[in-house]
Amino acid sequence: MNLLHLLFGFFTANVLGYGGGPSSIPLMQDQIVNHYHWMTNAQFANALALANALPGPIATKIAAFVGYSVGGLGGVVVALLATIVPSALAMIALLRLFHRYRQSSVVRGMTILVQPVIAILMVVLTWQIGAESVGHIGYIQFFAIALVAVIAMQKFKIHPALVIVASCLYGGFVIR
Repeated sequence: MNLLHLLFGFFTANVLGYGGGPSSIPLMQDQIVNHYHWMTNAQFANALALANALPGPIATKIAAFVGYSVGGLGGVVVALLATIVPSALAMIALLRLFHRYRQSSVVRGMTILVQPVIAILMVVLTWQIGAESVGHIGYIQFFAIALVAVIAMQKFKIHPALVIVASCLYGGFVIR
C-alpha cells in the first residue's frame, strides 16, 4: 500500500505543480507532511535544504529521498516515475498546444497570471518552515541567519549550496 500511496502522492503533487520544482514543492510538502505523514515539517525542511545543496532538479531529489525512506528501492522507482512522467507528458502536450496558439491573448494571460499563485505557494511554504525554525532557535538567531544568508548570496554572490552547508555547520556546532 505504501508504493500506491507514493504513486498517488507524488503524482498529485507533480501533475498540479505548474511551473516546475518551485511550484511543486509546496504541493509535495502538503502530501508528504500533511496528507501521508511520512515526515514532519522539520524533516521536510531538512530534506529540502539538502536537496537544494545538490545538483539537479529538486523535485526528483525529494521524491527519491522520500521514496527510499517509505518504500526502499521500489519506493524510489515509484516516486521518481510519479514525479517525472506527469511532467514529461504534460510538457509534450502543453508545448504542442502553446506552440499552436502562442499568439493568443488567452495563452499569454494564462502563463502570466499563474505566476502570483506560484509566488503565494512559495510564501506559504516559507512561512511554515520559518515558523518551525523560529520555534527551535528563536527570532534573533532566525533573522540573523536569514540576513547573513541574504547578504552572502546577494552581495557576495556566494552559491546557495555553500550558504546551506555553512548554515548546517553553524547549526551542528553552535546551536546543537
